[in-house]
Amino acid sequence: MSHTSVPTPTPRETQKARTRCALLDAGLRLLENQSLSSLGLREITRVVGMAPAAFYRHFRDLSDLGVALVEESLGSLHAVVREILEVPDDEAARIERTVETIARYVREHPTHVRFVARERHGGVPAVRAAIGAELDRFADEVAEALAADEVSAGWSAEDMRMLAELYVDHVVMTASAFLDAALGEGPDEESVARTARRQLMLISTGRRYWREG
Repeated sequence: MSHTSVPTPTPRETQKARTRCALLDAGLRLLENQSLSSLGLREITRVVGMAPAAFYRHFRDLSDLGVALVEESLGSLHAVVREILEVPDDEAARIERTVETIARYVREHPTHVRFVARERHGGVPAVRAAIGAELDRFADEVAEALAADEVSAGWSAEDMRMLAELYVDHVVMTASAFLDAALGEGPDEESVARTARRQLMLISTGRRYWREG
C-alpha cells in the first residue's frame, strides 16, 4: 500500500509560521484590554520585535489578523458543540453537559472568549462577519442534532433553525457570564451555572409544547 508523503516544511516556511503565530498571540494578549478597532499595528509588531512593514508578509491588515483570531478562537468550539450534543433526547443530561462544557472552555480559553464577546458587536466589519459566519455554522450543527430528537417530530426547518439559534445565543451569553465571574465581576461561577441550567430548562420546556403558528 502506498502512502502519500507530506512535504517537510522548509526552514523559511517554519519560521514564517512561527512569526504568524507570534503575531496572533501578541494580538490576542493586547486585545484583552482593548478592542481591535483601537489597536495599532505598531503595538503588535513592537511586542513581536519586528519592523511594522514585515507585518504585511503575514496579514493584509489588522482586520485580516482579526479574522484569523476568530478562526483560532471559535474553530475548536465545533468539537465542544459536538460533545454537548452527544446525549440525545435526555434533556437533563444535555443541559448539565452544556453548562459544564461551557464553564470548562472558558477556564481553558479566557482570552479567546473575551475577544469574541467584545468583537461580536465591535467596530471591525470583517471580524463581525467572521464571527457571525462561525455562529451560523454552530447553529447548523445544533439544528441538525436537535432535529434527530423525538420531540422535534413535525417541526419545520425554519423553526428548527430558530431553536438552534436560541441555543447558540445562550451558549455565547453563558460563556460571557462565566468569564465575568472569573474576573470577579457579576455573579459567581456557581450562580452563573445555576441560572444557565434554569434558562436552558425553560427553553426545553417551551420546545416540548411548541406548535408552529
